[in-house]
Amino acid sequence: MDLTGAVWRKSTRSSGNQGDCVEVADNLSGVVGVRDSKDRRGPVLVFAPANWSAFVTYAKRR
Repeated sequence: MDLTGAVWRKSTRSSGNQGDCVEVADNLSGVVGVRDSKDRRGPVLVFAPANWSAFVTYAKRR
């Protein structure tokens, strides 16, 4: 999957520089990328935007 042009961001609620964060790129057409902020060259999970939205909605309720 070509993620060229992905703009990665961390949550505003992430815990400073402790390194326990994920980054999300939701600026690409048709996909949302998720990666470990400690391993930026490592694997990326890719979700359909609707699936990512459903996950975020569920997580906010917890």
